[in-house]
Amino acid sequence: MNIQKRGMKFTKPGHNVPLKKIQQNLQFLKFWQKNFSATILIRNIIISIFSAQIITATILLVISAIRDRNKKQRSFPSIELKEVQVGANRLQIYGYGEDLYKAMLEAIDSAQESIYIESYIWKDDEAGWDFKTHLAHKAAEGVEVYVIFDRIGNLVVPRDFKTSFDPAIHLMEYRAFGLYRHMLDPRRYALDHRKLLIVDGKTSFIGGYNIGSLYASSWRDTHLRIQGPASAEIARSFTDFWNRFGPKNEPIKRQYQRRFDPLINLHGNDALRLTFPIRDMYIEAINRAEHSIYLSNAYFVPDGSLLDSLKAASQRGVDVRILVPWTSNHVVADWISHSYFSECLDAGIHILGYRHAMLHAKTCTIDGQWSTIGTANLDRLSSIGNYEINVEIYSSEFAQQMERLFACDTADVIELTADRWHHRPWYTKLSEHILTPLRFMM
Repeated sequence: MNIQKRGMKFTKPGHNVPLKKIQQNLQFLKFWQKNFSATILIRNIIISIFSAQIITATILLVISAIRDRNKKQRSFPSIELKEVQVGANRLQIYGYGEDLYKAMLEAIDSAQESIYIESYIWKDDEAGWDFKTHLAHKAAEGVEVYVIFDRIGNLVVPRDFKTSFDPAIHLMEYRAFGLYRHMLDPRRYALDHRKLLIVDGKTSFIGGYNIGSLYASSWRDTHLRIQGPASAEIARSFTDFWNRFGPKNEPIKRQYQRRFDPLINLHGNDALRLTFPIRDMYIEAINRAEHSIYLSNAYFVPDGSLLDSLKAASQRGVDVRILVPWTSNHVVADWISHSYFSECLDAGIHILGYRHAMLHAKTCTIDGQWSTIGTANLDRLSSIGNYEINVEIYSSEFAQQMERLFACDTADVIELTADRWHHRPWYTKLSEHILTPLRFMM
């Protein structure tokens, strides 16, 4: 084969290839090989990180399962608080499940017109059946009874329990996405995390308690009863949710009269409309604080803005105290929450660990004037994800009740110090770093 060089070309029989083209091809091949190697490297790094997270989370879950199997039920301190008048409404705080359930069932039994009840979790146990039985009796009397529970929240609840509500009861099992195309819309992944009971538009309950025997005596949570015109606002929130997502042939037509109340405001997250006022409510109140912030929350995974507001408050001299469960029902969430403690402690924030039971409360009181009770955790799922609802209250007398409850909860806690926390074992720090990227999913 003869190859003759002619200027910038090599000549083959029947085929001429420019030298420049060959050089470009060689450069492209080198570039592709280099980037292909980089792609493999990046892929392997991502797989390694993901695998480390899976292994770490699995180990923690196994340890948690063993711990829970050997855990004995413990009592926890509680106090009785008196009812408080706030404007035209009477407010009662509940910090013990059995007392709350008794009051809720009494309210249900007194219903004359309507009962609206919404619960993220509704257990198939004694407490769950008590509520079903009382609701069935009122439906048989002709009272309009509407029930909402979340499908994902009750995946482990037997199907027979969820389908055995009395036929006279209007029932909605909320589904995050009902159509396949909804799976392509991140807004549709929001769960209904709300917990409400409204009777006759006059008496309402709102807070952290789901329905189940476990919560009645073994969990420390906080719920609020409102008797008065503010209940109509909560009733409207329920009916709006039902009419939007419930059976189209069963709309709620009854409407209770609403009115503006400068002392009691309702804030509800709406994932589909991308409105999340609860997070903004917290940030605004924290930014106004001058003396004290007493915050209790089950899962403390704040976003950057909320965390910055808490740190700034502490650095300007506000007494910021955050009460979290020392061991919650979600061990991975605990460890992700721990990744925030160093920043908080360095900023002068007091981190308090509740050790008597699972603390599930979602409350805050500021400067002896402002308070909130509701369903929203301080994590991303609640802040910018799920359907949530909180009530905001301006009342010094009510804030005093909240402070008394916080004092009871923090009388015997584990308080972290910066020195102790910074010197925790290296493997603990490593596990927290491995799980840190998951904070954006919780």
